[in-house]
Amino acid sequence: MNNLDDIRAVAPADEAKWYVLHTYSGYENMVKENLEMVFKKNNLLDRLIEITIPVEDVVEEKAGKRKLVQRRMFPCYVLIKMIYDNSMWHMIVQTRGVTGFVGPQGRPIPLSEEEIRKMHLEKVVVTTDFKVGDSVKVNDGPLAGFVGEIDSIDPAAGKVKVVVSMFGRLTPVDLELFQVSRVEEF
Repeated sequence: MNNLDDIRAVAPADEAKWYVLHTYSGYENMVKENLEMVFKKNNLLDRLIEITIPVEDVVEEKAGKRKLVQRRMFPCYVLIKMIYDNSMWHMIVQTRGVTGFVGPQGRPIPLSEEEIRKMHLEKVVVTTDFKVGDSVKVNDGPLAGFVGEIDSIDPAAGKVKVVVSMFGRLTPVDLELFQVSRVEEF
């Protein structure tokens, strides 16, 4: 009985975690495609939730012309959300272009909730009781410590626009809802 599919019990999707794979330089897209093929070939698509290569939009200027390009945020790394068990390790690290998992001795360590939040890998559903005009304090990011007033709220995107006073000027700043807290008035 060597077929893993016959003896494997399928874990619920809430057990899926994010892992980081190291790849050869420039192989990120190929690794993503190869991993999808390997999971499909081994009938493990139910254990694969998502494979992503985080990119950011950057404006580059060449020969006096500005161009919007997508640049990898983490070159040589692919992020994979899956329901992992030790029987999958060999299958994944033997995939063409993969050099191994990021973790001690190449063993996978799932990303923490804080790392997932900072990398914006998953949308955080936030319910809020903030209202336009509320005074809030910025708790996270480069503007931590600033106090401002809510100008607009986008609960679907989990964002809030706060007007803060910087260098004597009122400046609107887009922030995540989790980055602000209500200022208690006495």
